[in-house]
Amino acid sequence: MHRKEFLRTTLAAMATLALPRARAATNGWPNRPINYVVAFPPGSNTDVLGRIVAQHLGDALRTSVVVDNRPGATGMIGSAYVAKAPADGYTLLGASIASHAINPSLFRNMQYDPVRSFQPVTIIGMNGNTLVVRQESPYRSVADLIADARKRPGAIAFASSGIGTTQHLSGVLLEQMAGVKMVHVPYSSRSALPDVIGGQVDFMFEGPTVVPHVKGGKLRALAVTSPRRLESLPDVPTMMEAGVAGYQVQAWQAIFAPAGMPADILDKLYRAIADVLKQPKVLAQLRDMGVEPSGMPPREFAQFQQAEIRRWAEVVSKAGIKTEG
Repeated sequence: MHRKEFLRTTLAAMATLALPRARAATNGWPNRPINYVVAFPPGSNTDVLGRIVAQHLGDALRTSVVVDNRPGATGMIGSAYVAKAPADGYTLLGASIASHAINPSLFRNMQYDPVRSFQPVTIIGMNGNTLVVRQESPYRSVADLIADARKRPGAIAFASSGIGTTQHLSGVLLEQMAGVKMVHVPYSSRSALPDVIGGQVDFMFEGPTVVPHVKGGKLRALAVTSPRRLESLPDVPTMMEAGVAGYQVQAWQAIFAPAGMPADILDKLYRAIADVLKQPKVLAQLRDMGVEPSGMPPREFAQFQQAEIRRWAEVVSKAGIKTEG
């Protein structure tokens, strides 16, 4: 046998022998704890949903799923950490619409690519924001708010938890679709709700954490940004029902892995999470928070994420929002 042909034959045989070992190693996943990195602070929607999933996912996979909060820079610190981790299924990322759809249009110097650096696994759930005003506010409807904003351009202020958040962009989208100009007041270090309740700021869009304040009579809800009414606030109309045709904003919390995760691990992981999201106890927990469970498959999620990046890039560009990062 010619030397080159002998080498080709030998290498091919070695590769064939190696395949069963590689498959066996992959099929043994997981055989140690999984690190679930949450890119936002404890108590955030991303953190709360991540902990709910992690607890049940550990039971399903018969291992520990350890939540590791690495907050900062609107989710970029934790995301950058996971982007550099091995793609072996032992490091996952709890992320959101902010870190993986809005940030790309706001920051020039991100240390990760929200698409190429990650393997989308699934969306845990989606939630709309609720437009709230103080209980004594003269605004009884979204139409009242828009009418006053048209009469007094730049006089009405809305709060958010920071530039580029869905609370901020919910207000920006209202400005764009209603043709009004308002003042944005970002609160990055503390909650804006006390100032909305006290009347220092006219209104804000806020996520599930606002529901108890509405039910407790401290705030009045004018509308929700989701396509359907919330089960937790069934009497509150959607923004579309309130007269803003086509208006829809849904925040989402999701799970990513480092790019290059083996397909069989991805499949096993996704199926386990999808099963967790179907459990009655988990469904009840999410819906009590005003979160609609998802379980979107990885390929569909990847397409959805890219569509979201394009959508928010257009909103940010049109609004001329600038950041220092």
